[in-house]
Amino acid sequence: MATPTPVHPVDEVPPVRQLAAFGLQHVLAMYAGAVAVPLIVGGAMKLSPADLAYLITADLLVCGIATLIQCVGFWRFGVRLPIMQGCTFAAVSPMVLIGTTGGGLPAIYGSVIVAGLAIVLLAPVFGRLLRFFPPLVTGTVILIIGVSLLPVAGNWAAGGVGAKDFGEPKNLGLALFVLLVVLGVQRFAPAFLSRIAVLIGIAVGLAVAVPFGFTDFSGVGDAHWLGISTPFHFGAPTFHASAIVSMLVVALVTMTETTGDLIAVGEMTGRGVEPRSLADGLRADGLSTVLGGVFNTFPYTAYAQNVGLVGMTRVRSRWVVATAGGILVLLGLLPKLGAVVAAIPAPVLGGAGLVMFGTVAASGLRTLARVDFKDNHNLTVVAVSVAVGMLPVGVPTAYAKFPDWFQTVMNSGISAGCLTAILLNLLFNHLPSKGTSAAEADGLPSGGGEQAVEQPREEIV
Repeated sequence: MATPTPVHPVDEVPPVRQLAAFGLQHVLAMYAGAVAVPLIVGGAMKLSPADLAYLITADLLVCGIATLIQCVGFWRFGVRLPIMQGCTFAAVSPMVLIGTTGGGLPAIYGSVIVAGLAIVLLAPVFGRLLRFFPPLVTGTVILIIGVSLLPVAGNWAAGGVGAKDFGEPKNLGLALFVLLVVLGVQRFAPAFLSRIAVLIGIAVGLAVAVPFGFTDFSGVGDAHWLGISTPFHFGAPTFHASAIVSMLVVALVTMTETTGDLIAVGEMTGRGVEPRSLADGLRADGLSTVLGGVFNTFPYTAYAQNVGLVGMTRVRSRWVVATAGGILVLLGLLPKLGAVVAAIPAPVLGGAGLVMFGTVAASGLRTLARVDFKDNHNLTVVAVSVAVGMLPVGVPTAYAKFPDWFQTVMNSGISAGCLTAILLNLLFNHLPSKGTSAAEADGLPSGGGEQAVEQPREEIV
């Protein structure tokens, strides 16, 4: 009898019960970040509560569609890895500027559509740059992604930015309680339950939060049962040169961030990202961004917080994340369900976020452990890249006096650190130097020079 071909963990389809639990866990991990972008942009433009609610439901709907495109894929769209998609924070500042200086939402959506088309066209170019992402660069980028997300978890744990009781001991106490529940489930529960430790932690935290007055379910009663986002709800898109230029800069930033996220998930799942699959993933980003401009929402990118969840739970199936995408579509079509999820207190998410984002950083350290740091400049590459990446995280106003395009690139610690790591690796390990080959500097097999760098990632490791 012929032996059946083993299925890669990425392509495995868990039982329906596990799909639902794992998928909901991914939704809860990214929900707060997903709705934050429309809330910030809509709030800055002083939109009515009804319009804000419309932006949120449209965002959730396209988040789900974008996730399905990325995980399931069709033709040359989708990396086919467990990747959640959501609105990028890199676009917030430019969109607020575009929306409040006379262009309004139509000008935002016009620039978003153009940026999405540009990403689709540039995806193959980025795919060919994969050889400049050896373990030295990818480990550094993954480390920066994790560390730069930790302040987000910290703000949630303290009550959420702008909360009247921000920093109150009760908030931090609830976050600590959730953290302890997650750790306890991971350590002592059976294997299946340990894989949904974050979901259990959030559920137990919510159950504790209700009697102590942390939750506000008033929005559930006000929400409609059914809501469908129609194309160009706020008017036909308009195209302004300045808005398009600023959004194209955002497109380059999000492509850089997505590249780091895709490589990180590829390493965590054991299915290394190759130039073709990277281009497919970026192309899906571009298509989702175009859909965002059409269906009244914003640019889309891979969500790093869910990268941490993949590493922490060790659940590598892309169908789990595809299920999460289906749940997001439902939330986008059923605003009442979305309002229930939105009522989860920030400290509950903060306790879970500390574990997830820390896991991303630890994964970066694990990748860097493969790199040779003896008698070369690799330590300098890591040190300077992490420092540059953390500067806008620790000092958010560091670049306030610089041009808008520069702030768009450098105010994202992920893109700033990633660009620095790529450039320093080129400087120290690709340009000719005395006595050290590029392969030896990267901790790769010597004697191959650039050829060694171009080998498939699994062969190098």
